[in-house]
Amino acid sequence: MINSDVIIYTDGSSRGNPGPGGYGIVMEDCKTGFTKQYSKGFKMTTNNRMELLAVIDALIKLKKNNLKITVYTDSKYVVDAIEKKWVFKWKKSGFKNKKNVDLWLDFLSIYDKNKIAFKWIKGHNNHLQNEICDKLAFNASKNKTLFIDEGYESQNLNKLF
Repeated sequence: MINSDVIIYTDGSSRGNPGPGGYGIVMEDCKTGFTKQYSKGFKMTTNNRMELLAVIDALIKLKKNNLKITVYTDSKYVVDAIEKKWVFKWKKSGFKNKKNVDLWLDFLSIYDKNKIAFKWIKGHNNHLQNEICDKLAFNASKNKTLFIDEGYESQNLNKLF
């Protein structure tokens, strides 16, 4: 997006899918040049959950609404679901047979507070901010203290296989 107020870079990962996972975020204020990094790790989750949760948590961290934001991610799952409007169709159909419904509902509850464009970038392609996010996500998954991904745990609580 041209003339963005904020640029957000995100990445998510899991060691095993499912397995311990994490996400990394780099946020840049385009007017001041101020940047901030965030990460968080989880005991058991999936790669797609971490990719989407990174975007959600970045948007939640914004202190203002009505901003022009560009989100860069290497997740086709996230970019395509939003830019191709799939998530809005999923919502109309009650998310029938879709995964990560809890996170998609969280995303949709904050999506329209800003004007957001999603851009896909190729992962592991020496893109500085994406590489930083990748390292943040991987390191977060190895933290001594990991959080519980409540949405993942509740979806898989009683499954035997």
